[in-house]
Amino acid sequence: MSSLERVLEAIDAANGADPEITPEGPAALLYGRRMSAELARLFPGASPLLQIAARGQHIERWKIPRKSYPEGRAGYLAWRRDLGRFHGERVARIMRAEGYGEDDCARVAAMVRKEGIKRDPEVQALEDVACFVFLRHYFAPFAATQPPERLRRIVEKTARKMSPEARARALEEFDLPEEFAAAFRA
Repeated sequence: MSSLERVLEAIDAANGADPEITPEGPAALLYGRRMSAELARLFPGASPLLQIAARGQHIERWKIPRKSYPEGRAGYLAWRRDLGRFHGERVARIMRAEGYGEDDCARVAAMVRKEGIKRDPEVQALEDVACFVFLRHYFAPFAATQPPERLRRIVEKTARKMSPEARARALEEFDLPEEFAAAFRA
């Protein structure tokens, strides 16, 4: 087994402890595997480091619950920032245990924290994959819980995070209502 395979297996083992169980198994494990599948589909030549970042971007997310932060935008942003640090550090620890050097560990941690989005092709690829996973697997149930105006803003923010190529591909692959599709054409 390669060091990449061992790291992915260790991430899966960590995510397999998620207490949220879906019909398909632990939610975090399912999410990580969906990220890997979408990465392989969208970016078949992805580097091993990007493969690790995709699988581990939400590792053990349940350990820092949103409800442990204040309500509102400031609390949400603090939670997201702290999650990014936690995920990056956790994946780097796994990588070190499998013999990866500090440069590789730091690179993956930076990707997981989304440092360089819109400037770094691999970080952008990771964000595009995350957006596709959201649209493919999580959007419909999420949309049912949101008021229309808030949902429209969330869709616009999602589209803005994506690369122009990913937005165009999303328009091809997803049957989006016109009010949402317009955000992907902007």
